[in-house]
Amino acid sequence: MQEDGFEKYRQGGKVPSTVTCDDKPKRGGEIHARWTWVEPSVWTTRMLAALEKGVKGDVWFSLVDKVYSLDNLKAAYAKVRANKGTAGVDHVTLKRFERRKEEELLRLHEHLKQGRYTPSPVLRTWIPKGNGEQRPLGIPTVRDRIVQTALRNVMEPIFEKEFAEHSYGFRPERSAKDALYRVDHLLKCGYRYVVDADIKGYFDAIPKAALMTLVKERISDQRTLTLVQSFLDQPVKDKETFWTPETGTPQGAVISPLLANIYLNPLDHQMARKGYEMTRYADDFVVQCRTREEAEEALCAIREWMAAAQLTLHPTKTRIVCIDLWQHFDFLGYRFQIHRLKETRFPSPKSTKKFRDRIRSKTRRANGHSMERIIAEINPIIRGWFEYFKHSNKAAFPPMDVWIRLRLRSILRQRSRRKGRGRGLDHIRWPNKFFANLGLIDLTQARRLAAQSSRR
Repeated sequence: MQEDGFEKYRQGGKVPSTVTCDDKPKRGGEIHARWTWVEPSVWTTRMLAALEKGVKGDVWFSLVDKVYSLDNLKAAYAKVRANKGTAGVDHVTLKRFERRKEEELLRLHEHLKQGRYTPSPVLRTWIPKGNGEQRPLGIPTVRDRIVQTALRNVMEPIFEKEFAEHSYGFRPERSAKDALYRVDHLLKCGYRYVVDADIKGYFDAIPKAALMTLVKERISDQRTLTLVQSFLDQPVKDKETFWTPETGTPQGAVISPLLANIYLNPLDHQMARKGYEMTRYADDFVVQCRTREEAEEALCAIREWMAAAQLTLHPTKTRIVCIDLWQHFDFLGYRFQIHRLKETRFPSPKSTKKFRDRIRSKTRRANGHSMERIIAEINPIIRGWFEYFKHSNKAAFPPMDVWIRLRLRSILRQRSRRKGRGRGLDHIRWPNKFFANLGLIDLTQARRLAAQSSRR
């Protein structure tokens, strides 16, 4: 039976492993074919061959010239521009930087080459979380984002080579879907006892000295290390206050996801050596086991590692779950549970609330736009949500369609001078076909077509 496309990893009875570099010939074209995502101005055929073969002592020297090369800085700027983003503390926008791009990049090149580059403070903003709290987000300047991207272009392949197979977050050619496929596959193979772990404030809690020790295991270029340290020690501007965090990597910084993966990589490998099936996406991870005893042992091992790494598991969010009629767990926006005696997935309540809040903001009853424009505005939101959650159980989609149309009928009801939400005869006045003719995406129909396509 093809329910959702998660069949990808079921065939063959196991999750496919990553092909190791040593299994391949070392000709230049084939080397680049295995490292298509690296920055070619940095990682030449010769450097990639050294990466695959292994350098002496597995430590890299003389890297800073790769960081400050103009070609790398230009490539870094192109990535920063593609990612967009706002200005930092210096108020320099991407548009303003673009007008003086050649001068600015040359200045960055000279400052880095001469060892005179100093990062600016990070502008702290706050974004709302689903539970009503706020999450801090740092906004580096455009210049700092370019330098961090150039630094990541140099560092990432060195560490990517040794990252664990089942770590998926913020890694090239991997995605949240890959992590979800694996979790689903293991559930269907009988790994129904789940250690659902949560690291308390991970990005803000990483000890800088311990992190730099791990970086130094692979990089010995002192100027490159000094550059990494300078980003860890960036001051933060929060309103009119400046301060320097004692721990953590700056949230919002280009280099932070790589550094966060470096720090958790030893845990990935330790759990694999012990035979535990751990799937990690950044700081969000689960360990799947066949028995409760095994899950308790795995949790004990995680707690011991976290204590040694100066990290803390969240006391209430970390738990052991057995997937049955009464228990479930959430991972990367999905809720894994039993539905009609079968293991399946739904969008988590948190994901559903976030989606509804976005639709709600565009469909207030006092909305002055035409219905065609309203639908044009919410369709990209619906489409994006569906693309991520189309692997959910088919029962997840009809209620969402009903709710979206209710919001739209309520707008039309208001305009026809009727009180309250869309109800009763409104389904006859404005039937489902009315909204379909205006182009509204039907999630139920989209799910049906996706399932048919997957079966073919």
